Amino acid sequence: MIGRLTGIVAEKTPPRVLIDVGGVGYEVDVPMSTFYNLPGLGERATLLTHFVVREDAQLLYGFLSAEERATFRELLKISGIGPRTALAILSGLSVADLAAAVSRQEGGRLQKVPGIGKKTAERLLLELKGKLGPDLGLPAGSVVVNDSQADIVQALMALGYGEKDAAAALKKLPPDVGVSEGIKLALKALG
Repeated sequence: MIGRLTGIVAEKTPPRVLIDVGGVGYEVDVPMSTFYNLPGLGERATLLTHFVVREDAQLLYGFLSAEERATFRELLKISGIGPRTALAILSGLSVADLAAAVSRQEGGRLQKVPGIGKKTAERLLLELKGKLGPDLGLPAGSVVVNDSQADIVQALMALGYGEKDAAAALKKLPPDVGVSEGIKLALKALG
């Protein structure tokens, strides 16, 4: 089984990247959160991977964090959730956002992910309950309280900050802060 790849980023075409490892190019499908945080072409990258062997294909999925890979594997255990759907979920929600949605049983939040309907969202909430969050090594207190806080965390992560840094900055904000003001205050706190 291929558990990790370290090599040069040779191509980036969403959602797939080509990693050159000693002259061998590995095509790896990644969630958009990983895709946007990968270094540029020609730079060195390390991806944790999940290898799937099917009758008609051998597929490799890559992640920048162990939490993301563990969440992907939890999603695959759910009936009706395949690798493509699991990637779509991780592209639409960070691990912290998914854990928050599951802990608060917010099916509507999951339904915002393309391909996830009401029944699938309900099944995800039921099957993932108690399996995300602290069990995956997320920092305590990283679960967001409302949608504006989730948007602030997503914006910080899109700017290149890690989940732990974003969660730490979020703790310093007033609980009722708006998204744009919250981003400004969080950036000041991180700067």
